[in-house]
Amino acid sequence: MTALALAWSDSLKVNVEFIDHDHAEFIALLNAATQADDAALPAAFDALLTHTVEHFAREEELMDRVGFFASDCHKGEHARVLNEARRFRTHLDGGNVAYVRAYLADHLPQWFILHRNTMDNATAAFALQKV
Repeated sequence: MTALALAWSDSLKVNVEFIDHDHAEFIALLNAATQADDAALPAAFDALLTHTVEHFAREEELMDRVGFFASDCHKGEHARVLNEARRFRTHLDGGNVAYVRAYLADHLPQWFILHRNTMDNATAAFALQKV
């Protein structure tokens, strides 16, 4: 069994309840995908992708509702990472399992931490001022 890609902790909270809940679930799904055997990996990847699409939609609705000043940039990053994930899903369909495993274990966790620390933190701080 491989090591966990990420571990949820209170230090990852942005103090917006649904974002924190979604992020904890993202980490659980990411870890499930990194630990899945080859036969289970496509379904685990799909669960992670579906969750991410739904989370981004909720987050973007929040940005629209509070008039977040950097929503175009944040939404653009969501679109970019979803396109990237869909390309990796195609690689998985093509049998390039090692490439997809590296993406899940190395790239995606680093992206998540950077995205949470920058864009999500800023979005949450702005939204909390508006409530």
